[in-house]
Amino acid sequence: MRGQLKRLGFGYDWERELATCTPEYYKWEQWLFTRLFEKGLVYKKTAPVNWCPNDMTVLANEQVIDGCCWRCDTEVERKEIPQYFMKITDYAEELLRDLDKMPGWPEQVRTMQKNGIGRSKGCEVQFGIEDSDETLKVFTTRPDTLMGVTYVGVAAEHALAIRAAENNAELAAFIDECKHQETSEAAMETMEKKGMDTGLKAIHPLTGEQVPVYVANFVLMGYGEGAVMAVPAHDQRDFEFAQKYKLPIKQVIAAADGSEIDMSQAAYTEKGVLIDSAEFTGLSSKDAFGAIAKTLSETNKGRVQVNYRLRDWGVSRQRYWGCPIPMINCPTCGEVPVPEDQLPVVLPEDIEFDGVGSPIKKMPEFYETSCPKCGGEAHRETDTFDTFMESSWYYARFASVGHDDAMLDERAKYWLSVDQYVGGIEHAILHLLYSRFFHKLMRDEGLVDSDEPFHNLLTQGMVLKDGSKMSKSKGNTVDPQELVEKYGADTARLFMMFAAPPEQSLEWNDAGVDGAYRFLKRVWHFAVDNAEALHGGTYDWSQAADEVKKARREIHEQLKQAIVDFNKYQFNTVVAACMKMMNTLTDSKLAEADESSRNAVWAEGFSILLRLLSPIAPHISFALWRELGYGDDILYASWPEVDEAALVRDSIELVIQVNGKLRGRIEVAANADKASIEEAARTEENVARFIAGKDVVKVIVVPGKLVNIVVKG
Repeated sequence: MRGQLKRLGFGYDWERELATCTPEYYKWEQWLFTRLFEKGLVYKKTAPVNWCPNDMTVLANEQVIDGCCWRCDTEVERKEIPQYFMKITDYAEELLRDLDKMPGWPEQVRTMQKNGIGRSKGCEVQFGIEDSDETLKVFTTRPDTLMGVTYVGVAAEHALAIRAAENNAELAAFIDECKHQETSEAAMETMEKKGMDTGLKAIHPLTGEQVPVYVANFVLMGYGEGAVMAVPAHDQRDFEFAQKYKLPIKQVIAAADGSEIDMSQAAYTEKGVLIDSAEFTGLSSKDAFGAIAKTLSETNKGRVQVNYRLRDWGVSRQRYWGCPIPMINCPTCGEVPVPEDQLPVVLPEDIEFDGVGSPIKKMPEFYETSCPKCGGEAHRETDTFDTFMESSWYYARFASVGHDDAMLDERAKYWLSVDQYVGGIEHAILHLLYSRFFHKLMRDEGLVDSDEPFHNLLTQGMVLKDGSKMSKSKGNTVDPQELVEKYGADTARLFMMFAAPPEQSLEWNDAGVDGAYRFLKRVWHFAVDNAEALHGGTYDWSQAADEVKKARREIHEQLKQAIVDFNKYQFNTVVAACMKMMNTLTDSKLAEADESSRNAVWAEGFSILLRLLSPIAPHISFALWRELGYGDDILYASWPEVDEAALVRDSIELVIQVNGKLRGRIEVAANADKASIEEAARTEENVARFIAGKDVVKVIVVPGKLVNIVVKG
C-alpha cells in the first residue's frame, strides 16, 4: 500500500509513518488507560452484550442481522459479561458545549453529535414495590404526565424480572426470547412490541396506587435503570402496548386551546394543561414540571436530573486481534493495573487458531501472572481494546513520532490542534466523538494544551461502483496499480477530483477516467506544440486587441472563481475552471490575434493553469513547469493572483426582453448611459420587429444584466 500511495503522489511525511498495531504505539494507550483507572475514569462492570455463541465474541448492534451473526449466521443471544468502560459520560456536557466552538465542522456532523450525546432534562422518579423495601427508578422528560401512569416496564435482564421468572416458566421463556432479539435503534423502532406481566405491583410515588410491572421487549438494561414508566394516553409506544394488552389509558393532558382530543386511535403527545391530576390540575405542562419535581424531592421520591443518551464507552473486546487491556485480575486485590515498568503488554503473535474464541484465552503462558500488589497468583486480562482506541489519538502521535520516553512530547503542543481533518460522514458519531473525548483526556493529563483535536473537518463521500460502495467482498474494487500503469497517477487523481464534490459520493466510471486522460494529453500537446510561444515576456495589455483582452479577462475570471473553490475544497469546479482555461487558450480567434499579444496571453494563462493543476495533477505540472522554463520546481512557485485590471470590461452584453420574453442581445460600452442603452435595445433588429406598431409603456434597464421593454397594442 505504501508503494501505491507514493506512486499516486500523496504528499505525506513518510518519516513520520507509524503503525497503530505495534507495541511501540499501543504501549502508550495502555499507559494512559492505567492512569485513567487510577483516576476513576475507567471501571469494570457486568453488562449485557450481543453474543455470538459460535464465534464466541461480542457483536455490535450493526453486526446483528435479523437476529443472527453477520459472519456465521448463528442466532445471537443477549449475554451479561464483565467489561471495562471509560467514563465518557463525565465529559458529556463539555463534549456538547464545545460543539458550539467548532465552526469549521459541517453543521450536519455537529447535529449528529448533539443528537448522539442527547442531553435531556427530566426527573428521576422512584416507584415502590408492593411487599418490598425495593424501589424502582425510572427517568422521564415528561413529569407532567406522571399522574397518567398505568403500568411500568422493565428490561428482560432487570433483577425484578429475573426474580419473578424463578417460579414462572412462561415468563422465563419470554425473557429468554428477549435475549435473542436485535437491539439496534432501527430494529427496536420497527419490531413488534411484546410484554408479559410479572405479577408484581409498583406503587405510584404520588397517589400510592398500584400499577402492574411488565417485562417489555422494548426496554433495555443498558439504558438508564432498565425501567420505564408508561403513560399510554401521552406516548404512542405505550399506547399501542396498552391497547394490545388491554391496560388502562388515562388522559391527564388536555389541549392548551381547549380543543377536543380524539385518543381512540393514537396518544396525545403534545404538551398542554393538566387534568385529573389532583392538586396539579390546571397547571401548564411547563409549570407542572417544576411543581411535580418539587413534590417528589420533598417526599424523597425523586429529583430533577439531566440525562444523556450517550453511554459510557465499553472498550472490552473478546477477539484476539487488538491491544491487550493492561489489567490483572487478582482473587484477593480485584482489578489491578499493570505497572508502568511492565508496559507494554505485548499481544502474542506465535499463536494457533482453532476457529473458536480468542487463542490468548487458551494460553496460560500469556495470562498466568502474579499480582503487582500482593504477589499472589493472578490472571492477566485476555480481552483486547476496541480498535477505536488506536484511531482516537494517532493524529497526536504523528506529531510526536519517534519519541520513546512519553506518549507525546512538546511537538504535539506545537502542532495540535489539527488544522484540517478529512473523514467520512459515517464516522461522525463513533470515531470523531471518541477522538474528541480522547483529546480531552490527554489535555487533562497535561499532554496537549488544546480542547479539541480538529479545527476544521471535511467529510468526504464514498467511492461507488455499479451503485454500491467499493468492497473487496463484493469484488467491485478498482486496482490503483493497474490504473496508474495504464493512465498514470495524474489521470487517476484528476478523475477523482473532477467526478464529484468531495463531500458527495463518487460513482466510478471508466469513461470518466478516459476523459480525464484526454484532457491531460491536451494540456501536454498544447505545451509541446507551443513551447517557444509559451516563454512569453512582459506586455502592455492596454495595447491589446479586443479578442486578446477578452481571452485574458476570461482566464482571470476563471482564476478568481477557482481560488474561491479551492478554499471551499470544491476541487471538481477547480478542474472545470482549468478546462475552461484550456478552451480559452485554444480558441481560434485568439490564435489569429497579433502574435506578441497572443503569446503573452498564452504564457500567462498556461502558467496560471499549471499552478492551479499542480495540487491535483502534480507530475505533469512539475514536468511542464520546468520544461517551459517557468522555474525549477513548481512547488516553490507563488500561487497565482487575480489581476483586477484584467477583469475590467470595455463593453458588456445585455439581454433584451419584450414583455419579459427574450428577443435579442446587444453589446454596449461598459459605461454607457441609460438613454444610449435604451436606444440600442430599441434598434436591435429582432427587437424592432416585436415592438413595431405598438406603444412602448416603459423601458426597464437592469444595469449590467438586461433591458425589458414593456409594450401594448
